[in-house]
Amino acid sequence: MRSHGKKVLKNKSVVLKGLPPGFIDDLPLEDQQAISSVVGKSVVLLGYDEDGRAELEFTAKDGVIHCIWVQPKFVAAVKSRRARRPIPSSPSARKRRKGS
Repeated sequence: MRSHGKKVLKNKSVVLKGLPPGFIDDLPLEDQQAISSVVGKSVVLLGYDEDGRAELEFTAKDGVIHCIWVQPKFVAAVKSRRARRPIPSSPSARKRRKGS
């Protein structure tokens, strides 16, 4: 799976963007609720199966671990949050920073 040209590595957090039509229709109600509750949220990408489907894992509110397999188009990489350097508080420190 690629996101913005970068390959998403396994064992990383990804966002489940949606579900294929009918994906959960024949599942028990508690599984339908658990899977639906993670759409739009971060889950773990475990890898890919032989057909190229993304294997995703998450733990439901009741503690049950779920694994689902979806086409990569239903998964997006989690945007990384880069740590920002704090802005120096003293004027002399700010001047040094500008010059670097």
